[in-house]
Amino acid sequence: MKPGQVGGRPIKKSSKKRLNNKIMVFNLSQQNSVANQIIAELRAGERQDDRMRFRRNLERIGTILAYELSKSLDYTTQEVETPLGIAKTALPASPIVLATILRAGLPLHQGLLGVFDQAESAFVSAYRKHHKDGSFEINMEYLSCPNLDGKVLIVADSMLATGASIRIATDALKRFGVPKQIHFVTAIASVEGLDFTRRNFPTAKIWTGAIDEELTAKSYIVPGLGDAGDLAFGPKMQD
Repeated sequence: MKPGQVGGRPIKKSSKKRLNNKIMVFNLSQQNSVANQIIAELRAGERQDDRMRFRRNLERIGTILAYELSKSLDYTTQEVETPLGIAKTALPASPIVLATILRAGLPLHQGLLGVFDQAESAFVSAYRKHHKDGSFEINMEYLSCPNLDGKVLIVADSMLATGASIRIATDALKRFGVPKQIHFVTAIASVEGLDFTRRNFPTAKIWTGAIDEELTAKSYIVPGLGDAGDLAFGPKMQD
């Protein structure tokens, strides 16, 4: 896929205008593959009662997107000594930090970690604090992160709806250093969330399983798949 391509179906003209080649977007659903079946299972209401299957499918999407993302990294040629001689191979040039937004991002993180198995990890607790009038704000209560200077930062969240959580989390992470590159990985993104991310992180790359057009009044992606955190780990009680 070429940089700037988005969507697995035709996108409205207004959406096309907003999403231009200033942002690098990889949409897994743009090309037919077995990943379509995995995303379909994530969306299907009759399959969502199986929490283990839901978590596993998020993990599988993370693994596939990690492999695709790996093709965009910088590499250096290094020598590897075998019992019979020396082999030259291209290996990633920069250390990688996988940052995950709790709690829904955990299965996605596990899939990424299965590919980038030597990566360091960062964790951010960020959630929506809903108000009686239907509005919400993003609360961040916990942050753990290694030094980011000169490293590749990959921020994972299961859903990119408004983009507010990823912006707040990434801005907080950048207090720990200046990363060489920033990537965002998500199972499903909204056009509005992509647009918001483009404005706030114009040099970042986004890797997503699918792109949906709409958000509800409560900022849930349509058709989306529902609340990924609840589906993966069970419903939560919240004031």
